[in-house]
Amino acid sequence: MAMVSEFLGQLSLNTGTLEPMHPTVLPAVDFDPDRDAARLETAIKTKGVDEQTIIDVLTKRTYSQRRDIAFAYEKRAKKDMISALKGALSGSLETVILGLMKSTAQYDASEIRGSIKGLGTDEETLIEIVCSRSNDELVEIKKVYKELFKKELEKDVAGDTSGNFAKLLLALVQTKRDEPSAVVDYKKIDADAKALYDAGLGTKGTDVATWISIMSERSVPHLQKVFQTYKSYSPYDMQESITKEVKGDLQKSFLVLVQCFENKQLYFAKRLNDAMKSKGAKEKVVTRIIVSRCEVDLKKICSEYKANFGQSLQKTILEHTKGDYQKVLLGLCGPEQ
Repeated sequence: MAMVSEFLGQLSLNTGTLEPMHPTVLPAVDFDPDRDAARLETAIKTKGVDEQTIIDVLTKRTYSQRRDIAFAYEKRAKKDMISALKGALSGSLETVILGLMKSTAQYDASEIRGSIKGLGTDEETLIEIVCSRSNDELVEIKKVYKELFKKELEKDVAGDTSGNFAKLLLALVQTKRDEPSAVVDYKKIDADAKALYDAGLGTKGTDVATWISIMSERSVPHLQKVFQTYKSYSPYDMQESITKEVKGDLQKSFLVLVQCFENKQLYFAKRLNDAMKSKGAKEKVVTRIIVSRCEVDLKKICSEYKANFGQSLQKTILEHTKGDYQKVLLGLCGPEQ
């Protein structure tokens, strides 16, 4: 029972967010958790395991429905469904299915924890999650992180990173970003654009603290206008300026932030394309984006993918993956639009 309550006790609902949702995984109509639990029990007990049924059921239910199935399964089979799935599955399919048994916030929190635990830091994962999540998502991740790991996310991030890179991540994790306003403050937009220029290309060295405070505290619609106005001060756009001014993980973080402010779903589409087409496809990246965004905005990521790369994400998955891993990813992406 501990396993179910540990992973499923926190039902994360995306409330209060101003970002429109574009999920590919929607609540199943005519949902019956007992029937699904029975199907899964049979699939797990079948000789050789019926992976297709497990994929069919769990990729077509939302997290809250999967949670209901897990409780029904435990009542029925007298054993924990997550442990049963762990025992029945392996490899990439197991990773995806176990990821689906967590809420979006639990999944993100676990991925962050995995990126900073142990020897060395997986900066790529840390940057992707912290720099691409909205304020509401980060608030929820912090809460869940503390519940799951009995630690403060801020402390763990601070203990595992250093310098301006650490300062930027901490500023984001502190979730001080303004809420979008119906009032457009052109004076403030101009002041921020000039401040970004003066702190970078307009001075010797870079005043990173100014960049951090503007990019971690202003609302996204405000920043979109700031970056437009920035071009009237600078011969380079914001992304080019970042590349010229800072290096390493700090540069990567600022670039992810700016790309996400401008078009978050396009950022994820590009990440997926790079990961799929890189030598020895970066499965970890593909899995993380598809699992973490399937109940958030994966539908929009799919349409950005097709618009920018000339073919659907589903077709690229067919070309670059195989077996049950391919089936589970396609199940989460849904049919081509």
